[in-house]
Amino acid sequence: MQAAMNITAKYCQKEMEEYGSCVASNPSTWQHHCHELKMKVANCTSSHPVIQKIRSSCSKEFVQFEHCLRENQADPTSCQPHIARFLGCAETVDLSGAEATIETPVPHPT
Repeated sequence: MQAAMNITAKYCQKEMEEYGSCVASNPSTWQHHCHELKMKVANCTSSHPVIQKIRSSCSKEFVQFEHCLRENQADPTSCQPHIARFLGCAETVDLSGAEATIETPVPHPT
């Protein structure tokens, strides 16, 4: 999971900062107001092999987390157990081979 976070921070910092600011500025409506920025983050990271492997291996946990966020827009902290399950899953994913490409920049639209 640390590898995925490093990729996101390194190659998608601008997108992550914009999305984080939007979520913080719209605590009860962020799901609606920040959707486009969320998609920019997703598009930025989606082509990296580490992210693809984690998404594939932990898709069930991630879908449950996203569902919780949609159902609890006013109180996203109530979804902490869901994110914990997703992160726990991500920590168990075998990233052999995928991590070798971390230093390769991932092109993304600006």
